[in-house]
Amino acid sequence: MVLESRQTTVAYRCPQCGAGVMSVVNLFALHADMIKLKCDCGGSEMTLVHTKDNKVRFTVPCIFCPNPHHFTLSSHGFFDKEMFALPCPYSGMNIALMGDTDRVKAELARSELELLELLEENNAESFSALHEKQEFNDPQVLEIITYIIKELDDEGRINCLCESDEEGDYELEFLPDAVKISCKRCGASALLPTNSLIDAYEILGADSLELK
Repeated sequence: MVLESRQTTVAYRCPQCGAGVMSVVNLFALHADMIKLKCDCGGSEMTLVHTKDNKVRFTVPCIFCPNPHHFTLSSHGFFDKEMFALPCPYSGMNIALMGDTDRVKAELARSELELLELLEENNAESFSALHEKQEFNDPQVLEIITYIIKELDDEGRINCLCESDEEGDYELEFLPDAVKISCKRCGASALLPTNSLIDAYEILGADSLELK
């Protein structure tokens, strides 16, 4: 009797050349050793490690940030989801995918179109230029501010110029010394400085966020 190993398809996008890197990962291989997905260009790799408490630890290159991001996911979430995505904590865009092969391929294609639009908007000639263009400050400051924005949004405490019966549609833009949050519907915006932890903790105590 041959036991069929559980498996899933994992993928990320190389921050150097922009290619989608995809591979099938099975449970036996993951238990045995660290798995590395390397881009053919040689510019990046994603690693997966199975931990003793039955979790999967990821190190994922980011097409937006200078350093990779680290995630930990349960084995159940890793192998049993039809589609699961890990987003960059600063841009919110998906940087790692796992699940059904066709679904992962479809999301890679969709995200590529989105990234091509970003290239055009930023007048960048390549994916590596887009990667280098990001001038993020202290990651701790950005993490605090993006967390606060998400919490305020989830609790309905971001106010813009939309009518009271309409919900705002908010997006973030990361500038060299600030995070800009804007409503795509009414155009209202606010700049949140990211120069220091003092700025971040001042925002932490805010009851609401007003966009003008």
